Amino acid sequence: MSDTNQSSETPFGRDGQGKGPIIPKSASEALRPERVPGPPKRSRKARSQVVIFLNFLMTLAVMVCVLAVLGFYYVVTSYQKPGPLETDTHFIVRNGAGLSEIASNLERNGIVSDSRIFRYVTSTYMKPGDTLKAGEYDIKAGASMKEIMELLKSGKSILYSVSLPEGLTVKQIFRRLGDDPVLEGELPSALPSEGSLRPDTYMFSRGTKRADIVAKMAAAQQALIDQIWEARDANLPIQSKDEFVTLASIVEKETGVADERAHVASVFVNRLNKGMRLQSDPTIIYGLFGGDGKPSDRPIYQSDLKKNTPYNTYIIKGLPPTPIANPGRAALEAVANPLATKDLYFVADGTGGHVFAATLEEHNANVRRWRKIEAEKGVSDDVVVDGQPADQPDPTGKANQTQD
Repeated sequence: MSDTNQSSETPFGRDGQGKGPIIPKSASEALRPERVPGPPKRSRKARSQVVIFLNFLMTLAVMVCVLAVLGFYYVVTSYQKPGPLETDTHFIVRNGAGLSEIASNLERNGIVSDSRIFRYVTSTYMKPGDTLKAGEYDIKAGASMKEIMELLKSGKSILYSVSLPEGLTVKQIFRRLGDDPVLEGELPSALPSEGSLRPDTYMFSRGTKRADIVAKMAAAQQALIDQIWEARDANLPIQSKDEFVTLASIVEKETGVADERAHVASVFVNRLNKGMRLQSDPTIIYGLFGGDGKPSDRPIYQSDLKKNTPYNTYIIKGLPPTPIANPGRAALEAVANPLATKDLYFVADGTGGHVFAATLEEHNANVRRWRKIEAEKGVSDDVVVDGQPADQPDPTGKANQTQD
């Protein structure tokens, strides 16, 4: 017999419907997953250290910027302010010198205060293709680095000059170029042809080569000859440019008076037209002494007129084989367009010029007057005067007639 008060609970629940086992509370809690602890919260001390570090970086960056600005200002100011040079001086930039070498030399000579500033800032100013040019420069006292840079970049160096007057031979020109203390380098080993160098005053900077001056003279002379030859009188008894320069060189040596060159040229043109010998004393000298020139204390003697050289125009007919000097523009123009005269002779007049004559009789009278002046100076009769010797028959035999 069952006890009606006995509990009806079963292992499947109170209602006996088997909804699942009854799990004790302690067991349920044991089955819950454990909570994983989160990351530890940053302490205020750590955050403070990060902020300090970031502030340090920002401060450092600001300081760097400030120092950069101050440094840039210092460099630019130093580059543009007056330099340490107390007196004007000359500064030489050699051929091939680089910016570093130039800057060091400037500082070494007390022209700039800091070669590094000059080098770095100058390099920023230089555009592609810009260079600091070789030469000798006149740098003023107190010149700033910028002014020096602009001067060296401009190439406006100190210019020297060499004067090579009309009438010098090629050898005499070479001698002057060789003696010039500023020019550099060797002269060409082969002499240019006589008459091919243009007499003039040539400007050049230190470091210029002697050979460069010679080349410049040759180019200038050729251009001048071509120009004047094109404008010549068509009736000249001259067949080529070589003959043209040869006659101009004789005119150049015969007179230094500018306004009588065309008159002297007319005498020689008239003689050529008549087949007369030129009888020019300078050709005698060139035949005897060549490009070296006659010694200043050596006169021309009557015996010299008889010496057989290719340049003795008292003996040969026509023009000598080459020019006897380097003629200038005035002599070339005089020969290209000589004065229209009938004169065949001229002799010195005692004042630096010449007196002209159309006949031998007139000329001999002029020569006698000149010999009288020379005799008063103690000059021997054996010395040839400037022009046809007195009382000498014309070498053609017929002064006013054409010689075959």
